Amino acid sequence: MGSSELLIALDRESATPLQQQVCDQVTLLVRSGQLRAGDVVPASRELALQLGVSRTVVMRAYELLRANAILTARRGSGTRVAGTAGVTGGAAAPGRPVVPAALAPQPPRSTADGDALWQPWEPAPAHHPGAGIDFRHGTPALADFPVTRWLQSLQEAYGRADAAALGYGPAEGAPALRTEIATLVRQSRALDASADRIMVTGGATQAMDILVRLLVGPGDVVVIEDPSHTVLRQIFGCSRAAVVPVPVDEQGLRVGDIDARVRAHGHDPARVKLVYVTPSHQFPTGFIMSEGRRTALLEWAHRSGATVLEDDYHNEFTFTAERLPALAAARHRDTVVYVGSFSKTLFPALRIGYAVLPPHLVQPFLGIKWITDRLTPTVGQDALAHFISTGGYLRHISRMTRLYRKRRSRLIEALLEHFGSEVRISGEAAGLHVLVTLTGTRGAGEGEIARLAAGRGVRIYPASGYFVQELPAEPTFLMGYAALTTARITEGVALLADVVREVRSRPGKAG
Repeated sequence: MGSSELLIALDRESATPLQQQVCDQVTLLVRSGQLRAGDVVPASRELALQLGVSRTVVMRAYELLRANAILTARRGSGTRVAGTAGVTGGAAAPGRPVVPAALAPQPPRSTADGDALWQPWEPAPAHHPGAGIDFRHGTPALADFPVTRWLQSLQEAYGRADAAALGYGPAEGAPALRTEIATLVRQSRALDASADRIMVTGGATQAMDILVRLLVGPGDVVVIEDPSHTVLRQIFGCSRAAVVPVPVDEQGLRVGDIDARVRAHGHDPARVKLVYVTPSHQFPTGFIMSEGRRTALLEWAHRSGATVLEDDYHNEFTFTAERLPALAAARHRDTVVYVGSFSKTLFPALRIGYAVLPPHLVQPFLGIKWITDRLTPTVGQDALAHFISTGGYLRHISRMTRLYRKRRSRLIEALLEHFGSEVRISGEAAGLHVLVTLTGTRGAGEGEIARLAAGRGVRIYPASGYFVQELPAEPTFLMGYAALTTARITEGVALLADVVREVRSRPGKAG
């Protein structure tokens, strides 16, 4: 089972009927190898919702594809790519995944004694009595997770676990899960990577930590986006490298500014070894990196001998027709490490992430992984592989996408209803939060508004701490919506609006 998304973009100005466009693009995905024999394609209802067309358009396209022997449908197993379809790359037969051989660890490069861990700037939020509406970002709808279905996969994994499965498994991860991940990223991100290039990790954070240890040494430079998540500053700051923030705008990282920013910090651009980006949904702005910036970044990294770390933390949840492939799927792909996680799509406590590596980084990455924790818990990986292969993951993602779309729409509608032209919203195209800027607050700062909101039972999160150089000129907040019902979102925004009206009604400048 693959992702519920396909990389299809319709041209509504074209004379070609929409159903034919769908048919042609699915055929192209099959012939290019992004869809392979036995892969499941989205149900007609789900694909119609993704593309913003009627279900009839997709049903007719699927009929054409079945007539052309591209797809096949069977009751109980969904619509799949036909076994005789013209795929490339030697796809495995349905139900018989290619299982990669275990990799022999290679000793990691030595590391010098580093500085003390960076102290997190962001403390745990204070708990206020009655603060029951929490717009915390990065939290999925955990109450809607299919626990019963997940337990079935756990029971199946433990039921067939032998002595080997309960012992020390391969450091690179369970073969079945790596094969399933390879299918997921190929279908949803156009990233065609063999399973032996995929390393399973304890969340995306461990993957990034290992990459820093592997690629960065004393005197080197790591470039990060500005703004960016504070955890990244902690991870990169623990190395002996200099961390240089480079601004983003509506098109993503300002690639043309990298060299100048590095020099302005007193460093040689030739010492840049790692560039961290979130191109599909920049954190926290939510901007999507344009095709021009993507090309420029890859060309810059190729010329400079640097590695691009692509963090695709919200890759499954996109709410617009625009859906670009991963950077790692493009030209100069050997300069990109793609990092993903199941924390947002399933639940954070699962602690399973992964890295898709260029071939030359596989063995050294594995060496560090092997001495770091020996292995990511194996039975949990087998359960996740079963959950994906039997359709539980696909159904969950489809259901959550519908749920998050409704909650996202309600949040945006409520903000516009209460604040009108005095609110700016970005990041609504993807992910589980939006960035909200409030204007006309008579000098009140983020902290004061957040404190007053907490007094009304609403928790919101100031965004200034994520900016290194140019702080927002007006109060700006990250507002997550995934874990809140539409009714709670409506109530929370109304209470926030009461707070802002109170601030705006004050004479003169707020303290």
